Amino acid sequence: MKLPAVTPCKPRGSETLPRGIVSSTSDLKLRPLWDSHNTKSSNSTNLLAIPVGIRQKDNVDKIVKKFLSSDFLVMLFHYDGNVDGWRDTEWSDHAIHVSAINQTKWWFAKRFLHPDIVSEYAYIFLWDEDLGVENFHVGRYLSIVKEEGLEISQPALDPNKSEIHHQITERDRKSKVHRRIFREMGGGFTCNENSTSPPCTGLEMSPLLSGGSSCTDGENQLRRITVGLIHIKQDKKAT
Repeated sequence: MKLPAVTPCKPRGSETLPRGIVSSTSDLKLRPLWDSHNTKSSNSTNLLAIPVGIRQKDNVDKIVKKFLSSDFLVMLFHYDGNVDGWRDTEWSDHAIHVSAINQTKWWFAKRFLHPDIVSEYAYIFLWDEDLGVENFHVGRYLSIVKEEGLEISQPALDPNKSEIHHQITERDRKSKVHRRIFREMGGGFTCNENSTSPPCTGLEMSPLLSGGSSCTDGENQLRRITVGLIHIKQDKKAT
């Protein structure tokens, strides 16, 4: 005797969601509670993420205004926990604020700049709060990045004005971009064309990342990415 087939009964609420309800990616755009998800509006295509403390408020204000004028979304990582101290800036309500006491730039980045979020942005500046931007031109910088095909880059620094820098991050006035250095480093160590690691190449302090750049592929295997230092005028670190 053939028994009738039994159809398993799924618990109520476990049904497959309708197509279009779940998205594999998102973004960091702020939306009011009454915003309609069906409403399409222009989004910022680039992101500035920067760890900040209240002592660098004046300099951060200059940085943020520079990037907002170039249609960037701004995300502040408050490592001192002081969020309220920024409320009086004209742009505070338009920025995203994340607070965690005594954490580093990369701690914030690994936890709050998830690939499914930042992949929506063409470029992500992950900068330091003490970089001077008086003579920095965002548009010119991005044009060089596109021209050179760079996935990770940073502005080169003037060693005579920047208190904190490495030899590879020094500005070379003879070229527009450099990807490595060639010099004696002391102790019999030399940076040459065969060097594949810092301090000769690949060292970034305040990087710009393309939305598709990555240091891992599959099972954490290193992937080749195009890295460079761009020689546009960058002011000294603020004090």
